[in-house]
Amino acid sequence: MLLFGHAGMTLAIAALANYAMDSYSLQTARNRPRWSQEISSDERPTGEHRSIPGASWVSALGRRIDIRVLLIGSLLSDIVDKPLGQVFFKETFSNGRIFCHSLLFLPLVSLLGLYLYRTRRRVSFLVLSFGVLTHLIFDWMWQQPRTLLWPLFGFTFEKVDLSNWLQGILHSMYANPMVYVPEVVGLAALSWFALALVRGRTVRTFITHGRY
Repeated sequence: MLLFGHAGMTLAIAALANYAMDSYSLQTARNRPRWSQEISSDERPTGEHRSIPGASWVSALGRRIDIRVLLIGSLLSDIVDKPLGQVFFKETFSNGRIFCHSLLFLPLVSLLGLYLYRTRRRVSFLVLSFGVLTHLIFDWMWQQPRTLLWPLFGFTFEKVDLSNWLQGILHSMYANPMVYVPEVVGLAALSWFALALVRGRTVRTFITHGRY
């Protein structure tokens, strides 16, 4: 999976998960005894931007997390591994899926996230870990156990032929549905998000604060 697929589909999944959590919280609040049915602001359904399709989902997600961090997390494994394995240490690794595509990287980010959340109530690294998790899933890394379970099978990574890497990517964009279908879906999700930002006049807010 490439850029739009990872970022767009991770954003869509996060928005759906957040919507499900908000719906569950609201339903739980409605089922409380009448004397305790004081719904908090987080549980109360928002009426903001109702005229923009899907905007309420975006705004609800933005109230909970920094969406910029989520998008970075969805691409973090490639941001680190691609330059390392395909540019700076091409002769050594010759592979764009190395350390950050392993299960060792995910727990490190997650544990740091849990520590920061428990000590400082910061969720940024937990959001990053969610992005890393979706990246591994969307890359089907279970099909590459030598990398996924590194260093269980040794400290080296399987080398691949990178001589026609770019040409292979371009060819896959129109010849391989496992590549172009997720890209189209991801691009649609990102376009929906961008449209909500523009129509809601919150582009600057997103750029500066990661919120909607």
